[in-house]
Amino acid sequence: MTRIAMWCAPRTISTALMRAWENRTDTVVIDEPFYAHYLQSTGIDHPGRDEIIASYETDWRVVACGLIEDPLPDGVAICYQKQMAHHMLDHIDLDWACKLTNCFLLRAPEEVITSYIKVRPEPTLQDLGFPQLMRLFEAVRTRTGTVPPVIDSQDVLRDPREMLSRLCRAVSVPFSERMLSWPSGRRESDGVWAPYWYGAVEKSTGFAPYRPKEEPVPLYLQGLLDEAQEIYRELHRFRL
Repeated sequence: MTRIAMWCAPRTISTALMRAWENRTDTVVIDEPFYAHYLQSTGIDHPGRDEIIASYETDWRVVACGLIEDPLPDGVAICYQKQMAHHMLDHIDLDWACKLTNCFLLRAPEEVITSYIKVRPEPTLQDLGFPQLMRLFEAVRTRTGTVPPVIDSQDVLRDPREMLSRLCRAVSVPFSERMLSWPSGRRESDGVWAPYWYGAVEKSTGFAPYRPKEEPVPLYLQGLLDEAQEIYRELHRFRL
């Protein structure tokens, strides 16, 4: 049994990657299990906030326990957890996470920012998850004594087969061709926030070819971009 936590910043290819894993016959997926706790604890206003809090467990300890202990369905060997790094608030102890197989998904900060501000126009560095990605990465590396796998969204989109093969080797599971395409549409496993965030991936049937974004980061967010790029560069050097 393999329990994979894929830690992501928002507005990466995290949902498409979740689709890839869910399309395997041996895998069950979990979509952003700490979202309700994050919203309740921070008071932050996200689309669908009240419905998310009402629909999911808000005690992070209960969530964490389930992620490492809940039995998997018959015939399932892999539990893939799509985890948003910014949901890991400072009061959450990370010991539980080190019992999982942890991986990290990056995206260039300028692409994260220009996508994110279409929904929330004034993000902070914490909203974008880069400090939390670094905290998680260092916690896993320190407590396990190994460097966890890191992949970059651009690399995956440029060569999905090669990068997913590398990722599967890194987590000691066989690669499946089923990870390269999937049926379009919504999934029962999608969070109730899907109507606000998942429009593009619901239409997808595979990874779209990489196309550089030409949108500039607004001037008022240049300081934020600089901070995010510093963390991104540090993590990027570990990528597969």
